Amino acid sequence: MNDAWNQVRVRAASAEDGAMDEASNQVRVRAARICDDAALASLDAVAWTAESGIPSVLARPAAAFFSDGAGAEEYLVAELAGRLVGYVAIKPVTHLAENAHVLGIAGIAVAPDVRRAGVGAALLTAAEELARARGARKLSLRVLGTNPAAQRLYQRLGFEIEGILRDEFAINGRYVDDVLMAKPLRGHT
Repeated sequence: MNDAWNQVRVRAASAEDGAMDEASNQVRVRAARICDDAALASLDAVAWTAESGIPSVLARPAAAFFSDGAGAEEYLVAELAGRLVGYVAIKPVTHLAENAHVLGIAGIAVAPDVRRAGVGAALLTAAEELARARGARKLSLRVLGTNPAAQRLYQRLGFEIEGILRDEFAINGRYVDDVLMAKPLRGHT
């Protein structure tokens, strides 16, 4: 990922693209580092609700954020004024060679106090650039039907609903849909 991320970082840092940095109190997206583990675990603890996440996952005891199944190399993080305020995980959707052209957003979170400040959009834009740099033709994600704000953000950024798994989850006594969304990456590199 480092080579692909370095290519994306160069584009993201160019002034004509409206680069965002700490000095202007704007969002800065970078590759995650192992030393981000504690900050990401803390962010995860406050970012999720029953409407946006799965309560049984939320109830798990706090542990290290990065694990054997998901290392720092799969994450981009967002900083605002030097504080880590969001992350996005980008992974292959399967380990099959036949759909290696598809990458998935395997998680995205933004600190509650900075929502609607462009952090989610910056993370998704960087994830798309990274997916393109990796040669992906499609970027997919899943979102709970109880999270219309996230669905609107994804649609604004060009993701389309590809399917709905009706009543896929039982959360707090009601059944919730799992919405499948994706964005074709035309002009991929």
